[in-house]
Amino acid sequence: MWNLRALLLCGVLGGLSALDPGLRASDTFSVATYNLENYIDETAGSRRPKSAAAKEKIREMIRAMKPDVLAVEEIGGTNTLLALRASLNADGLNYPHWSHVAGFDTNIHVAVLSRFPFSVCRPHTNESFLLNGRRFHVGRGFAEVDVQVNEHYTFTLIAAHLKSRREVPQADEAELREQEAVILRGIIDSRLRSDPELNLLVLGDFNDLKDSRPIRTIIGRGKNALIDTRPAESNGEGPTDSRGAAGRNVTWTYYFHKDDTYSRVDYLLLSRGMAREWQTNATYVLALPGWGIASDHRPVIASFLAQDK
Repeated sequence: MWNLRALLLCGVLGGLSALDPGLRASDTFSVATYNLENYIDETAGSRRPKSAAAKEKIREMIRAMKPDVLAVEEIGGTNTLLALRASLNADGLNYPHWSHVAGFDTNIHVAVLSRFPFSVCRPHTNESFLLNGRRFHVGRGFAEVDVQVNEHYTFTLIAAHLKSRREVPQADEAELREQEAVILRGIIDSRLRSDPELNLLVLGDFNDLKDSRPIRTIIGRGKNALIDTRPAESNGEGPTDSRGAAGRNVTWTYYFHKDDTYSRVDYLLLSRGMAREWQTNATYVLALPGWGIASDHRPVIASFLAQDK
């Protein structure tokens, strides 16, 4: 059953399941994730408000992708999300459906904007774990929505923003991130136990590299392992080399100023059910000049057929 808090978090009051008739003929759709780097309107500790120039560049990046569903990380409160949504609408990108998740981090949050309605919304705001005898909460929570693309195709989206690689006094940042990944994997396992063929997309800023324990935990093993779409710049090398290994294409999504490094920490992971609809030739890292004005991350996007295969 829906409760009022979930409805308010998901922006669906007044029309939960109505489909836009114009969407019923959609043959394909796209989903993106983008860490907006402190998209806030008021100073919060060391975080400073987003400048007008940075906000405009973010809108330019989103306009270039035109995603049908967009997960964002490091967004401020609900009013900030709705202001971004309104500005995108003025730019011609209409996202009537939205979900905003407020976890234990009171400054930055995870959210989802969508052209398509949500048939179900399950925000995860209170997950916790024990580490070295002390209880911690998942900092940003997880957004989870069932997206109704058309009358015949639905998929479940889970968006996450795991603990950053910045050190904190309370515990080791890598151990905190791994425990958040364990909880996220538990949600994934629960969904796939109920429906092994579920169309499931897990995405967001996971703040770690592909062979790290958190990423391996989220991907999992065996028949319920997720598939890494590994988006790359369109001007990179081919996706595989002569031995079938990952190619030398340009896949980095994040610039870490402290270490002066570029790495891939933003992911789009698929269940085997949803991988059947995945369009590999329309999956990429967006590389635009001036990307760094917007954020220290670059967005990634993947496209899918809107029918089960």
